[in-house]
Amino acid sequence: MADTTSPAPTCDVEGTCYCPLTGVIDTLSRKYAMQLVSIIGAHDSLRFAEIEDHLPTASTSTISKRLDEFEEAGLVSRTQYNEIPPRVEYALTDEGDEIRSRLEPLLEWATANS
Repeated sequence: MADTTSPAPTCDVEGTCYCPLTGVIDTLSRKYAMQLVSIIGAHDSLRFAEIEDHLPTASTSTISKRLDEFEEAGLVSRTQYNEIPPRVEYALTDEGDEIRSRLEPLLEWATANS
């Protein structure tokens, strides 16, 4: 009979398991993901066009896709106002803001070493 138990998680030499990082890394490694977290986090909220202004090299579809992914992951909230013309604003959730604060040291390191 074959062993159906899951293999033990891959760990480093000190026994720390990095498996929980997989989902975070997958989300944040996508194109413009970290930039979006930083840009939205630098403001209380932003409209889509304002986000596009901060990322002129990103396509509209890429920004839209990342925002949808972030909303699904609970990192970004999307607020739609019943106005004419329609207005939608994006803001970081508490979880998104925590990720942004944890990315700041990486940004500082990248700035110092570029």
